[in-house]
Amino acid sequence: QVQLVESGGGLVQAGGSLRLSCAASGSIASIKAMGWYCQAPGKQRELVATITSGGSTNYADSVKGRFTISRDNAKNTVYLQMNSLRPEDTAVYYCYADIRRIGVVISYDYWGQGTQVTVSS
Repeated sequence: QVQLVESGGGLVQAGGSLRLSCAASGSIASIKAMGWYCQAPGKQRELVATITSGGSTNYADSVKGRFTISRDNAKNTVYLQMNSLRPEDTAVYYCYADIRRIGVVISYDYWGQGTQVTVSS
């Protein structure tokens, strides 16, 4: 089995910072892309940022220059440093990872349980 566990969400004032972490564990052979999505109330889940195993990154336009995604391949962990937070960043943030399990030929997307980020004005 594979599990993704997130941490680091919370309540912060506008202009503040938070750092999210997501650690993958289990029978992991390799991890390709990892990333973060968010879902605000009444809205669809949308991309925040992704990072490949080689370190190439992609960001939603709304977070460019404010958020930074990184990963530690040795720890199977992805991070999201969120700076200059705005009330519109309020959402549940989900991490995902494209993981190939030991003994399995193809990879699948696995998701974390979500962590709430609330930015007050």
